Amino acid sequence: MIQRIQSVFLFLAFLMNGSVFFNALYSHAMNDPQAWVGFGFAIILSIASLGSLGSIFLYQNRENHRKWVSVLLLVQVITIGFAAGIYISLGGFGTFLWDETIGLGLLVLALGAQLYARKKIKDDIELVKSMDRIR
Repeated sequence: MIQRIQSVFLFLAFLMNGSVFFNALYSHAMNDPQAWVGFGFAIILSIASLGSLGSIFLYQNRENHRKWVSVLLLVQVITIGFAAGIYISLGGFGTFLWDETIGLGLLVLALGAQLYARKKIKDDIELVKSMDRIR
């Protein structure tokens, strides 16, 4: 069902990924002289964000749902890699990069939400299998 806890966490991952579009990290990526960096980050971030939203509606087939969320985890790791590369290319760490750090933190939190959603999907699969054994 859509109101399950994994759907809530996938929606939170969608919101966190989507909020990076309005963050300073994204604006720095789009202002990069190498245009492929900004476009690559925008594409992979869009896939990660919309994939989380789309996978909410795959709840009827739990195995398929788990596979899609696992693929989205890989996409999210690639997104974090892009963001970390952009973050490091800005000139190091410090308090002057506070807004960019928030953007990177949102991506890491979205990864955590997707991991927790996959765990809950796996728990549902095991629960259904155990109920089938009881019957």
